[in-house]
Amino acid sequence: MTPMGVPSTRAKHGMTGSGISPRDHLQQTILPWWDKNGADDLNGGVLTCFSNAGVLQSTDKYTWSQGRWAWLCAELAADARLGILDVDSEKWSRRAIQTAEFVQTHSVLEGGLTAFRTGQAGGALPSGPNGELATSVFADLFAVLGLAGTAKLPGCPELLRSRISATAHEVLASSLARMKSRNALTAPYPVRPGFSDLAGPMTLLHAGSELFRSTGSEGARDAVSFALAELIEGQGRAPMLQETQWWEFRPDSVQDAESLLARHRTPGHLLECLWMLIHGQEAVGGSAALPQWLPGLALHALELGWDEEYGGLLRYVDKDGGVPSGALFGGDPYEDLVQSTWSTKLWWVHAEAMYATKLLARRYGGYGFEEWNTKITDYTLATFPNLDGHEWTQIRDRRGAPLDMVVALPVKDPFHIARTLMFLNRLEKDN
Repeated sequence: MTPMGVPSTRAKHGMTGSGISPRDHLQQTILPWWDKNGADDLNGGVLTCFSNAGVLQSTDKYTWSQGRWAWLCAELAADARLGILDVDSEKWSRRAIQTAEFVQTHSVLEGGLTAFRTGQAGGALPSGPNGELATSVFADLFAVLGLAGTAKLPGCPELLRSRISATAHEVLASSLARMKSRNALTAPYPVRPGFSDLAGPMTLLHAGSELFRSTGSEGARDAVSFALAELIEGQGRAPMLQETQWWEFRPDSVQDAESLLARHRTPGHLLECLWMLIHGQEAVGGSAALPQWLPGLALHALELGWDEEYGGLLRYVDKDGGVPSGALFGGDPYEDLVQSTWSTKLWWVHAEAMYATKLLARRYGGYGFEEWNTKITDYTLATFPNLDGHEWTQIRDRRGAPLDMVVALPVKDPFHIARTLMFLNRLEKDN
């Protein structure tokens, strides 16, 4: 399905038939844009504060993005060494190392915290309402992700490898402790007291799994075990993921079960979480078994989120489908976010759905995931890539037209698209 007013870009981007060429799209469209516009090879890291049209608005650096960039650069270098990507391994390895050094030097604070934001050349910047530097466990965990990925690189100097591995474990342990105590700050997605969020344990799972791949440490395994328990066991409470539903925000009290916070769902988030479960189980092995209902839950998310009128996946939906509904607390910024952006079509939702459905099709036959992958891929590649070949226009309205607005952070994301294409390319090479 091609959305109204959005011409097909399949031929423009080397897409043929009902599939995609992730390697070509990554190497010819995505990475060249970031090479030219985002990579900060002087200071280390990446510039991301671009408008939806690709115009640089600020040189501030969000640790959230810097950690993810370090990990991505390291993974690109690894795939180049394996010969499954035709990119400069040394360049991407150097970028990972420079970015990890930047995060280590300028973002990491005392006590296993990180600054949410720094200047282009470094220096932590206040980001909280009272000038706080550290405002998000997500920034902390993405720093862990980047440090873990860089520490695996063969070219990483041993002294730096030792330092960033130690820092990654310190920040991961601090993040885990705060999440257990339920006092972790979660900018830019504030969690109302009396609720638990899906984003916390799934991000912990991803970062912990990658640190375990890098070091094999018990600290990383402990973080993964806690995340898995929160997601699929519940540890004395309803698990975040269940056979026929999932919580985006899980209420402590049944009295809040019909609130908008409790009723809303984020289908793209759920699909991203499910592939992270598969990757996490592969990383730690052992007794970490995946629930048998996982493919059924994925189908539920796809069916709930698909926009039958215009195609694509809606950002937010109600647990019963359609516009999110439920009682309001009032004055809650997350409620406002859900109500004002539920119908948007976002790059990361569709990138994650492309990979999740392809991976699920490989793991679980007979559920129709291959057909879902074709439908989502067709919509995504007809909607998001720019006609001039310069990366993607990442934020669009329900009909698929470009939408000039901020989603979460005021940044253009260098992570989800490239990660999806890299993972899809690996699946093709493993076939």
